[in-house]
Amino acid sequence: MYRHDPRYAPAPGATLAVGWERVAAQLPSAPAVVAVDGPPSVDWGALADWLRSTLPATLLDVRKHYAPPATVRARVGHPEGADDPYFRKLAENPLDDLFDTLPIVETPTEGLLVVYGPGAALVAHDVLWYADVPKRYAEAATAAGTPGTNLGLPDEKPDPRRLFYTDWPMLDRHRDTLAARLDGWLDLQDPARPAWIDGPGLRATYAALAREPVRTRPYFNSTPWGGHWAQRELGFDPEARNTALGYELIAPEAGILVGTGPEAQAEVPFQLLCVLEPENVLGARVHARFGTSFPIRFDYLDTVGGGNLSLHCHPRDTYMREKLGWPYTQHETYYMTLGSPDTKVFLGLREDADVDAFRKQVEASVTQGMPMDVEDHVHAFPAERGRLFLIPAGTPHASGAGNLVLEISATPYLYSLRFYDWLRPDADGNPRPLPYEHGFANLDTGRRGEAVARDLVQHPQTVRSGDGWREEVIGALDEMFYEVRRYTLDAGAEAHDDTAGRFHVLNVVEGDGVTLRTESGATHHLSYAETLTVPAAVGRYRLRAADGGPVRVVKALVR
Repeated sequence: MYRHDPRYAPAPGATLAVGWERVAAQLPSAPAVVAVDGPPSVDWGALADWLRSTLPATLLDVRKHYAPPATVRARVGHPEGADDPYFRKLAENPLDDLFDTLPIVETPTEGLLVVYGPGAALVAHDVLWYADVPKRYAEAATAAGTPGTNLGLPDEKPDPRRLFYTDWPMLDRHRDTLAARLDGWLDLQDPARPAWIDGPGLRATYAALAREPVRTRPYFNSTPWGGHWAQRELGFDPEARNTALGYELIAPEAGILVGTGPEAQAEVPFQLLCVLEPENVLGARVHARFGTSFPIRFDYLDTVGGGNLSLHCHPRDTYMREKLGWPYTQHETYYMTLGSPDTKVFLGLREDADVDAFRKQVEASVTQGMPMDVEDHVHAFPAERGRLFLIPAGTPHASGAGNLVLEISATPYLYSLRFYDWLRPDADGNPRPLPYEHGFANLDTGRRGEAVARDLVQHPQTVRSGDGWREEVIGALDEMFYEVRRYTLDAGAEAHDDTAGRFHVLNVVEGDGVTLRTESGATHHLSYAETLTVPAAVGRYRLRAADGGPVRVVKALVR
């Protein structure tokens, strides 16, 4: 059965404290300076209220020492693309650019001094905690218009562009530099019932998880095109308007649940696993190439009972690096977990596509509300279950309505350069943004016609087989840094594999599931639709299919 809350026990000797009273007991004996850092999306007011009511402590809110908002806006964030209404180049600022002058503190003669807020770790301290909520909370606060969501702008309406391309890069770099010396991690998703794990215990837990298969906590959000498969089949968000985008493994936002049960758990970023244990997780060669960035993502696009995705493409390599700041680009693939000969995937230019005419129709849809027939310009392929579509950067594409797509892609995920969105309004009734100028600047006009089907809709090639199983390459392209393979296993069959120094990511696309067993004796069950990361340090492992019938498992790895 699909689990919404995959959970991993803390390492022996780790301390997991739940509730304010138990969290308070983890504070040091006075006198001391305690820094509590974290993102703006934390409920810092609730934290301060608890500190005032519970402890004989002096409080210092570092947010009151930020430079004036006008200075922050001018200083923080990359100037390139500042006037672009859709994207910005990723910020390279350190977090201390929020300040003109950092506050200077001394250890008190008695009691505690608690310095709190984003950037607190920059102030001299004796003990360091990091308070956190997952990034989905910041996205929700931004969508709700909650002031103070953006770094250094406490009274302003939040800007999602600033959140994604300025705040998150700064906050992530800052958090990652603290990971090796944190004394405690504080999960404040429920401000009335926080969860805390000690820093050494967290690092020991992650050191163990970096050598075993691990699954991140999944969730779905809603969009105007979303469907309802995940609501009906997996039980996600039954009250939501739809379940469009399923976050199975999107490393910059993914979290790992560390705890002993739903009442005693903390969610910690998956990214910290890559920061603390890069060679064990990624492998030496992948780490040398991508640093601590986990370069592959798995997510769902649910249009079952929904609509077509927008027709869009993604930035090509040079454009992504020079204009947007990512060191690698957003190549994608669509694996059809559910589809049919009657549903569609739109992919690649037709042989007779006239790009000038295409552009004029896109512009007419924006300025005059004129509908456009996408198939005049782009191929439409039957979205048959089990088919993989390769989507290198610059390729126009969209999933049609009625599909469940498993997107197996490069990690960048915030750069959809939309050409056409079927004249569809957003949730507030406004036209959805169409950054088509970016789209046409990146459109690959070279691969078209028969080359689209030949290169991007490949036939499976068996590379290994054994008693009751086979492994196929179902998608590999020279310009893409990863490939997609698929296991087919008879009921009860067991296949063997080896990470060979590079991580694998698995997903059960058909059947009841598999059990993975490592040479060290660790086991992990993987049910239908679940995604699992197999760190490079795992080495040899075996996959055993459930006894109920044949199973198919897709696998992605860096080439």
